Amino acid sequence: MSPQIGTGREGVTVRTVLSVPELEQTQLTVLSGENRLDAAVRWVHIAETEDVASLLEGGEFLLSSGPAFRLNVDRTRAFLLRLEKAGAAAFAVEIVTEDDEPDASSLEVLRAASVGLQIPVIALTERVRFARITQAAHRLLIAEHLEWIERTREVHEVFTELSIGGADEAKIVETTSDLLNTPVVLEDAAHRILSFELCDMTEDELFDEWPLHSGRAVPVGMKQNRWGRLAAPFADPTDRYAAEVLERAGQAITLVRMATQHQRDLLLNATDRFLGELSTHTQMTDQVAALRSQRYGMSRSAAYTAVALHTADVSDAAGVDLSDYQLEERRVRSELIAVSRSLGLSALTGTWRYGTVVALVGFPTDAVDAPLTELSRTLSVNLNRSITIGAGPPRDGVLAAGRDLETAVETARIAAGMSVRERPFYRFADLRLNGLIAGLADDARMRVFAESELAPLLGTGADASSAPDHAALDFLQTYVLAAGNKTEVATKLGISRPVVYDRARRLEKRLGVSLEDAESRAALLMALLWWRSQN
Repeated sequence: MSPQIGTGREGVTVRTVLSVPELEQTQLTVLSGENRLDAAVRWVHIAETEDVASLLEGGEFLLSSGPAFRLNVDRTRAFLLRLEKAGAAAFAVEIVTEDDEPDASSLEVLRAASVGLQIPVIALTERVRFARITQAAHRLLIAEHLEWIERTREVHEVFTELSIGGADEAKIVETTSDLLNTPVVLEDAAHRILSFELCDMTEDELFDEWPLHSGRAVPVGMKQNRWGRLAAPFADPTDRYAAEVLERAGQAITLVRMATQHQRDLLLNATDRFLGELSTHTQMTDQVAALRSQRYGMSRSAAYTAVALHTADVSDAAGVDLSDYQLEERRVRSELIAVSRSLGLSALTGTWRYGTVVALVGFPTDAVDAPLTELSRTLSVNLNRSITIGAGPPRDGVLAAGRDLETAVETARIAAGMSVRERPFYRFADLRLNGLIAGLADDARMRVFAESELAPLLGTGADASSAPDHAALDFLQTYVLAAGNKTEVATKLGISRPVVYDRARRLEKRLGVSLEDAESRAALLMALLWWRSQN
């Protein structure tokens, strides 16, 4: 068997950060986690407080000079365990006295607290300039990110050209093998070989123990109709470039297969036109609308509802490649039809604009909310993505439901912009305050109002920091949603009531308003909801 082949480049790791000039020239000791020095670093932060662990998202390299981390073994170990649990990449602390000499006693405290930990803990026994470290590390991270964007763009262009040019599966497999410099195999669900590229191997070497379960592989076909697998059996399983290439190739092969389904395409185009006619309030009669819907495969139903699906990732036509969008659009429409059928419903689907798919759904009874809820939840799972559904009211005829399509589309669009979405689907009456604020998202007056209310916390006030204070904003939102109930706030945030009182007083001082005043809380809530919708 051939060795695994890696095609991607090593990213920024803990070891990389330790090799930046400011640290490379510094006396340092790795006290724990030496086997995790090659862990990926997502960002570098300076941390001087013990509650920083709650703010981490994983992959952070933390720098500190705080004395609190080196005075007590138990307290320091508890802090390091919280960092490890939060997924921090590493923690480096400056162990230096006021005379710029190594602090031997503090080093022993840190050493004892680090015993057995997985997270790399690094003791710095001389003064370092943290600003230089973060600048150097961030330059590396940004360079890595830009390089990755360029490489994925090139891959994207290659497979887009193949899709537009009508390349077949064999050509896509050949191109994938060339990009990865490793054998690539396209097989069906029964592991029968459909196409392959050897890339300097023999067939005996490649297929001697087929199917191989090592390397990288992606499924091919719709989620509910996976008909095959595209595999690079000797690619490094951790190679994200190989994963990106295979993912794009799998999408291209799926699109090629779908493009050959000419009859199905004709039906989709016909239902597109039909739903468009219904929504434009033509002179079509109820009888004609019902007959045409049945010709397109819709069952006679007790109730009909207009539905619009707003998908989270394909929402801006200017930023979406045509082939990517067509693939996603077909996937959503196919899933919607398949899920409706599995729930005993019938559906005609159409496209409205980039990021929105519409449907006319027929229900066997007038009770549509329960099956519509199940339809929404199943679609979210099957599509493995965030979707927002707008729906019209139940109607007793196809024509009346079709005229609700525009309302359903607008409802889905507004709901998608809301900062909090908790319902499986929305009707226009459900939007309420969140919907109003989402509808005013681009209104300059709303922006001025919200930014003036929250200025000290957003980093836009005269005495504010340069970045939003997310911790303060989160606390404020919890506080105003609880109507100032200190006990409820303490319970939700897992903190004590005295801490709630203290944070509330500090917020009042920063904002210059009383949080006990209902009007102030209402104004702040509106401003917060608008700010969340923008972010």
